[in-house]
Amino acid sequence: MRVIATAGHVDHGKSALVEALTGTHPDRLIEEKEREMTIDLGFAYFQLPGGEPVAIVDVPGHRDFIENMLAGVGGVDAALVVIAADEGVMPQTREHLAILDLLGIHSGVVALTKADLVEDREWLDLVRGEVERLLAPTGLAQSPILPVSARTRQGLEPLTRALSQVLAGQPPRPDLGRPRLPVDRAFTLLGFGTVVTGTLLDGTFQVGEEVEVLPEGRRARVRGLESHHQKIERAVPGSRVAMNLTGVEVDEVRRGHLIAHPGDYLPTQRLDLRVRQLAEAGLPLEHNQRVKLFLGTSEILARARILGKDQVGPGEEGWVQLELSRPAVAARGDHFILRRASPGLTLGGGTVVEPHSPRRYRRSDPSVRDRLEALGRGNPADLLWQSALALGITSASELVERACLDESQARPALGELLADGRLVALGGAAGPDRTGSLIARPRWEGLMQDLARLLSEYHQAHPLRSGMPREEARSRLGLGQKLLAPVLAQAVLENRVLEGPRGIRLPEFQVHFSPAQQEGIKECLALFSREPFNPPSVKACQEALGEEVFAALLEQDRLRQVSAEVVFLRETDEKMEAEIRQMLTRKGTTTVAEVRDHFGTSRKYALAYLEHLDAIGITVRVGDERRLRNPSTP
Repeated sequence: MRVIATAGHVDHGKSALVEALTGTHPDRLIEEKEREMTIDLGFAYFQLPGGEPVAIVDVPGHRDFIENMLAGVGGVDAALVVIAADEGVMPQTREHLAILDLLGIHSGVVALTKADLVEDREWLDLVRGEVERLLAPTGLAQSPILPVSARTRQGLEPLTRALSQVLAGQPPRPDLGRPRLPVDRAFTLLGFGTVVTGTLLDGTFQVGEEVEVLPEGRRARVRGLESHHQKIERAVPGSRVAMNLTGVEVDEVRRGHLIAHPGDYLPTQRLDLRVRQLAEAGLPLEHNQRVKLFLGTSEILARARILGKDQVGPGEEGWVQLELSRPAVAARGDHFILRRASPGLTLGGGTVVEPHSPRRYRRSDPSVRDRLEALGRGNPADLLWQSALALGITSASELVERACLDESQARPALGELLADGRLVALGGAAGPDRTGSLIARPRWEGLMQDLARLLSEYHQAHPLRSGMPREEARSRLGLGQKLLAPVLAQAVLENRVLEGPRGIRLPEFQVHFSPAQQEGIKECLALFSREPFNPPSVKACQEALGEEVFAALLEQDRLRQVSAEVVFLRETDEKMEAEIRQMLTRKGTTTVAEVRDHFGTSRKYALAYLEHLDAIGITVRVGDERRLRNPSTP
């Protein structure tokens, strides 16, 4: 699922357009319906022409509710910028576009709504030109600009096609193995309890998992998941998710909280930021100024410490250490917005460079700025990490080469990534001078999920087989010939799979015979026990037991097949091999007739067994006689 957010001035028709596209009016509050104005976030869903589901977050356009708008535009794939054709660009249009640019939302479509009210074609061209000039310095330059009407449905098909094309160009949201759900709504449903919603980032959640409500650290469990109004077992990055939680009351979780796996994220009250001050704000960001930080869905009062100078002027960039009034949760690279505490005004925004600032810096210390510059470019561990995510299973040397690092930089960075578990060593690799294979933890977890799914499907399809053949697993996972062994070794080490002589299986899987099958096995094995050296044939066993049950007995090593037609009990096979070895050690050679007479069997069984010993390298045929291939072998 993709997620888009509306943006635009109040009363320019955002909610009406959403209703025309989806059939759902996003205004859900009584006050919103009475005032005919969006106050809080609204949500709706529809399908693109190709069938891909899309969620729309409808945000308020009135300046009094800009802070509600900021809770809805983070983590979206694209923007649907709404500008009324009969009015053109208005103040909140400009502010919304500035916010989208600061948040790094550089994909979108502009809808010139209420086009049915504009009869003058020249006026429409003037509005289009004004919009193009407004978008030119932003990441939304070159976005499609389409006239539409929610009332007459004019232009809705071209609009959906344009949205489809824009979203098709977006890469899938990365799975970094550290999921987080910034909460934008929390409510309760009768019979279900606490439900939270948000746009999922950086990983997956599954039903039944334990989670943590941050920053408070309350533990809860995922009782259920929904996306696009459909119950799901697993939520993926980039999707709109409704999560039913047990173990936490609705008054203990609210907008601004974050749901994550326990231990994945730590709250912080000090952030190091790269800030870009808006030129149109007309005001500098000054040292020790009180500001509002909008990060994810959270809104937090903070104090800005400007590093290296006294202010960040309009249109300038600078380093800022932000001291928060209460804990927040952030990750490196997160986008944020800063607003004046009072009266409200968007000042600027940027990205988080260090989510856990180690100390209160001396503002004049140049080494601090040097460190932040390096972090902004990406430190060695981050560069290796991003390379590992891109490469999949790789070698240490290839990883270092991809990250463009020298050995002195790479060695400690690789050690850091291995120590904190972000890299998995499949062959003992710990540095650029070591052999073996490495893989980023999220890629490894994804590979293990694929393997678990394949094995589960295999066990269901073949419940009497002890495991999937290794070569089949390698082929279906798309692994190279040399990668299967280290992957399986690591999977066994982590108890993800068990290896047997005939294949691999899930640890919890066991072959279970039905009562009827068990009775058939009992009767068949009784025939083997009564005449161990003149047993039933392979064909007779298959007819009596069924081919799957017979194959299962072979896999369990209860029966041993020595030729296309002959099969013995395991104990009989071991007895015959031992006694033939003794015969050959004592007299040097033996014949088919001697083996036949020794065991009281027929020539068919004696010949089949001696040919079996030839094939496995115990005996060698010389004329009509057999002798030990290696007489010194006991």
